Amino acid sequence: MEETYLLNVEGVKKKILHGGQGELPKLQDGSKITFHFQTLKDDFERTVIDDSREAGIPMEIIVGKMFKLEIWETLLSSMRAGEVAEFWCDAIHTGMYALVSRGMRRIAEGRDPLEGQKHRCGMGNMFDYHSTGYDDLDELQRTPQPLIFIMELFRVEEPSAYKRDTWAMSKEEKLAAVPVLHSEGNRLVLHKEFRQAAAKYQEAVICLRNLQAKEKPWEDGWLKLESLVTPLVLNYCQCQLELGEYYEVLEHTTELLQKHNDNAKAYFKRAKAHAAVWNEREAREDFLRVAHLDPSMAAAVKKELKQLGERMRKKHVEDQKRYQGLFQLPRGP
Repeated sequence: MEETYLLNVEGVKKKILHGGQGELPKLQDGSKITFHFQTLKDDFERTVIDDSREAGIPMEIIVGKMFKLEIWETLLSSMRAGEVAEFWCDAIHTGMYALVSRGMRRIAEGRDPLEGQKHRCGMGNMFDYHSTGYDDLDELQRTPQPLIFIMELFRVEEPSAYKRDTWAMSKEEKLAAVPVLHSEGNRLVLHKEFRQAAAKYQEAVICLRNLQAKEKPWEDGWLKLESLVTPLVLNYCQCQLELGEYYEVLEHTTELLQKHNDNAKAYFKRAKAHAAVWNEREAREDFLRVAHLDPSMAAAVKKELKQLGERMRKKHVEDQKRYQGLFQLPRGP
């Protein structure tokens, strides 16, 4: 299978190194392609630029999700499962490779691929900063050139055959996923599986926040999404209270109250978190706000304040005994 031939695409040559099985995949928007790749320079040494095997996990792309190196979808669509092929691509197809590689390397390093970028297109950012942060990629950016891609195709999955990551969903899919995730979280809470429930609520919040990012703050579309976010965040905080993650509750409830300072439930959960970490003054202030904002919660507030007082008195007695023992001189014979 060493024969070299041209695809029906200008500036691309393909060589099959190992044959695959089955029919050519029928790609559609949302299909997930899993593969390994190696990128080489078209020089005498065939210098290796990137190798996905070094990261230890295969590459995944979602068809139709605007992957910056469009030619890859074309190359992969010509392969069968299990096939290994080498592609030579002219510079007309590889001009964006430096930016794509930069993002993939940052992800492999555990960093944000968009770190430091302004809200502009990739080329605009490149003109702003003049560097990718990697010398070999800067060279590619300055001097566009043909590249060689060696790819091994593992599988192509239809949109309905795998669990879609949030970022890969369309707007309609995200909106449809939110009530399902909310319901799954509630079911897990009933079984006291708080960590798993928190993950469901968090995933739903991420879906909504992604949609909110495309809306103008405080306008109708943004506010409608925010009304869906708030109960999910409160449910998430309740799970974190059950798990003893009090500082996380303080962080999320405070963030929520900066936007909605009349939310009695958020104050109540923050008060309980303050009480759990011995912030007596802050806890009392938040509990009193709850009673003021929602008189129907007055009985619950009274009970919590009584428990807080008992806990603080007990702690005070224990602290006194501890400090008294610390400063007591040892008795002689």
